[in-house]
Amino acid sequence: MDDLQIIADKIRTMEIRGAGRIAVAASAALRDYAKTLRSLNIEEFNRNIDEAAKTLVDTRPTAVSLPNAVALTKRHSSTNVYDAIDEIVSNSDEFIKNAEEALGKIGRIGAERIHDGDVIMTHCNSHAAISIIKTAFDQGKNISVIATESRPRRQGFITIRELNDYGIPTTLIVDSAVRLTMKEVDLVVVGADSISVNGALINKIGTSQLAMAAQEARRNLIVAAETYKFSPRTLLGEMVEIEDRGSEEVIDPEILEELPNVKVRNPAFDVTPAEYIDLIITEVGALPPAMAYTIIKDHLGLEMLP
Repeated sequence: MDDLQIIADKIRTMEIRGAGRIAVAASAALRDYAKTLRSLNIEEFNRNIDEAAKTLVDTRPTAVSLPNAVALTKRHSSTNVYDAIDEIVSNSDEFIKNAEEALGKIGRIGAERIHDGDVIMTHCNSHAAISIIKTAFDQGKNISVIATESRPRRQGFITIRELNDYGIPTTLIVDSAVRLTMKEVDLVVVGADSISVNGALINKIGTSQLAMAAQEARRNLIVAAETYKFSPRTLLGEMVEIEDRGSEEVIDPEILEELPNVKVRNPAFDVTPAEYIDLIITEVGALPPAMAYTIIKDHLGLEMLP
């Protein structure tokens, strides 16, 4: 289980980051671990797979792509280990293939919402959102991007480098400049860590700030999200847990030691209500937030519920 633990640690410490990348890495790790369990009987095999799945899922509580990927990968109906491994390997290979193809589909569907001359604001670092932007650029549209810094981890720096290397004119702003800058923007495009059954978006902290500023300025906000980022458990009324990360991401621990009356909160995500979202762009089409239940039922399956 050493290799799987390494992947889990990389997800926990954000060496592997981004909801889609986390999901693919976890699926591959579980698949490869299953291959090492051929000598076990089916009861021992299932117990080990369940323990490994929990190890992966517990690393990041908010990104629903992680438990969805693990659940889709590990489920099997076999009564012997060899067949169970074959099912898990097939599940993982299919999941990873679909995840890679989804980005291209989301890019093509989302690019239809971008017009020549548009200025697009984005937040954090989302492969799905960037796929839309790059596809619009590839179509010859004269676009530019305003990207937020995305503190405290500054994932926006990854975004601006990626867009720069692609040749897309990009401006970096600090997070607190969103409202001031929104008047220059034509469209906001963000990714997703989770989408609940009521269409609410859980994404990088600061996303709701963009959404509120876009609403005030009468700018559309679209969310780019693969279908595996929708949360089946919210059908049961369960709230998506918002991850709190360590204070060391925000302030030097030595400085904090000098401030005994100060504590630091570092929530990694926030919630954007469905009414602030114009469309969710998935690999199966552009959908209003109200169709979240349909995505969960038809593309994830209600059997994923506990």
